[in-house]
Amino acid sequence: MTDRQTKILEIVNQKKKVEVVTLSQMLEVSQVTIRKDLDALEELNFLTREHGYATMKNMSDISNRMAFCYETKQRIAEKASEIISDGETIMVESGSSCALLVKYLSETKKDITVITNSSYIARFIRETEGGVTKVIVLGGEYQKEAEVMVGPLVKTCAEAFYVDKLFMGTDGYIPGIGFTSGDMLRAEAAKSMADSARNSIILTDSSKFSEHGVVMQCRLKDINMVFTDDQVPLEAKDAMEQNGISSLSRYCFYDNRNCHMNERKIRMAVFVFTVKILLLICTKINT
Repeated sequence: MTDRQTKILEIVNQKKKVEVVTLSQMLEVSQVTIRKDLDALEELNFLTREHGYATMKNMSDISNRMAFCYETKQRIAEKASEIISDGETIMVESGSSCALLVKYLSETKKDITVITNSSYIARFIRETEGGVTKVIVLGGEYQKEAEVMVGPLVKTCAEAFYVDKLFMGTDGYIPGIGFTSGDMLRAEAAKSMADSARNSIILTDSSKFSEHGVVMQCRLKDINMVFTDDQVPLEAKDAMEQNGISSLSRYCFYDNRNCHMNERKIRMAVFVFTVKILLLICTKINT
């Protein structure tokens, strides 16, 4: 996907319906070029083409959710892949960032097994050869728009497994409390899968920290890592730190146990460095 196509997705997602001529003027390219880009994006199932304009799909449609902040989600997925080893079995919930993670794993890793409640993820990587060698789809009631399995059967199927890592998406955030979902059945499915994993990991772009789902998905104390971008609100960062989740910089994660870099350590290093400079200055003054 080109940078221009990414911008088109952002514009259409924001306005919901945009004319070809408007996109042409905003991006300073010909209408012919815009139409070619829209054709390519429609082929990827990111939007719908109509005569003279483009519209976004239903927000329950995972392809539509994936189109929003696509480039950021790609980078988050790439960063999250660093904690997954060749030969590992992971659980993956139905988020759009999670789908991109599985796709990236299939391109860069070896012998990965994915257990998921998302038929979309299974379909999304069907033509990708390599890294993901096995996909196990948990049974349940099928939600057509989201292409995901929900209901009590998901819990029954998930109980047959126990993995080190579960990766989840999210629809929103309640400050200081935790992450939320816009659908009760999908939230329950995520909780059921979390019971079968040692580490629960959130993948989300920072826009979700300004959204509010209607159902509690998971509390901060139950989350081990959060992969996101560097636009997370300060109050959310503080809440994570208070819950033992430390922050990193761009396209990184908050990890409540093993941070690659801990802000507290950085602050301490700065403090120690400052003290050393002051001591050096005092020594020179005394001599």
